[in-house]
Amino acid sequence: MRPADNELLCRVEGEAPMGQMMRRHWLPVCMSEEVAEPDGAPVKARLLGVDLVVFRDTKGQVGVMDERCPHRGASLVFGRNEDCGLRCLYHGWKFDVAGNVMDMASEQPDSRLRANLKHRAYPVHEAGGFVWAWLGPVDDVAEFQAPAWAPTATTKTSIVKMHAACNWAQVLEGSIDSAHSSSLHSSNMPTAEVEGSTATAESWLRPSNDKAPRMVAEATDFGFHYAAIRKPVSKPESQDYVRTTLFIAPFTVLIPPNDQYNLAQMLVPIDDVNCMFYWIAWHPTKGIGQAEWRRFCAAEVGVDLDENFYKLRNADNRYRQDRAKMKAGDFTGIDGIPTQDMAMWESMGPIADRSEDHLGGSDLAVLQFRKQMVAAVKAFQDGAPAFGAAEPRPRHLDLASFEGMLPKGADWRSLSYRKVDA
Repeated sequence: MRPADNELLCRVEGEAPMGQMMRRHWLPVCMSEEVAEPDGAPVKARLLGVDLVVFRDTKGQVGVMDERCPHRGASLVFGRNEDCGLRCLYHGWKFDVAGNVMDMASEQPDSRLRANLKHRAYPVHEAGGFVWAWLGPVDDVAEFQAPAWAPTATTKTSIVKMHAACNWAQVLEGSIDSAHSSSLHSSNMPTAEVEGSTATAESWLRPSNDKAPRMVAEATDFGFHYAAIRKPVSKPESQDYVRTTLFIAPFTVLIPPNDQYNLAQMLVPIDDVNCMFYWIAWHPTKGIGQAEWRRFCAAEVGVDLDENFYKLRNADNRYRQDRAKMKAGDFTGIDGIPTQDMAMWESMGPIADRSEDHLGGSDLAVLQFRKQMVAAVKAFQDGAPAFGAAEPRPRHLDLASFEGMLPKGADWRSLSYRKVDA
């Protein structure tokens, strides 16, 4: 990959074209649970290099604003959240969720600032366990579209959140890379005599030990989908074990489910060299509880992560890799599927140098992502709509990944689409 194209793919801050294209989508700022309490503590967030403060006011409305007070630039994260507004500690200026000035304690009642000033606040929507914000043009706010994991208000949804100390694109390339799971996660996804991916409390059993899947991809109006086709343990002469993955532009991936829950990931750029990793498990009737999901992923706050969702297993301590455990049979010696991934992604450096890659047949989805995203951002620079935002858009609720046995030669493409009443 040419260095100039790598820059286009990776850079998201300021006027970077990729970041500007992403601003034409609703962006997840934080989980709703982080601001669950009215008048609770404000939360600091950062998206595309923009520092934000998130709070829920007395009436339960959520506000997302620029973090710095427009007066002298002090952080509103330290502010008092009370009486339907956020008050800066420095001079007592107070703003509602829309950025309107409610009070300027340090200014005279007739100050023109009171009438003329408004703090930068962003349109907000809550859905699927997240607070979403629109950072794009205020005169062109897109209609919010429910994510795939929110077909109903009662869908059981659990979320893992974890900081990744590297660029968003190399994290996303990991999410769409089906081949790596057969090696990196082989201890967590062992081969067994099962019909399909089968979840237990400790692992996901899989009906194949094929580490070199055959890959087939197809571009779509939402991004692309692809199938990783493996030789199964049972009846390999008549059937294939097929796992399909969907890339929904610009940063969402529907990965193959198991027998208990569906799976999605969002790889959201914090800035050029940091990313927030969200892993969502959901199902309308079965599913997995929030505590159990975080425990399975070794992503519990206070145990595996600090209060800001930074890993306690990290590059500074070699992700607490246990070599004795490896000798005893564990493939990586690193606890938790997400942290195993993080060790690989972060080891590539803050922004991977893709000009040094030697891609093989198993990298078809990675190649598809690079080609489509670079072409899309160049087209956006020339005036085309943002990739994945052009109308008419497919409903994300109607998209689905798949895993299971199919007769040899069966068409997997139609399995990415379903009709959901919502």
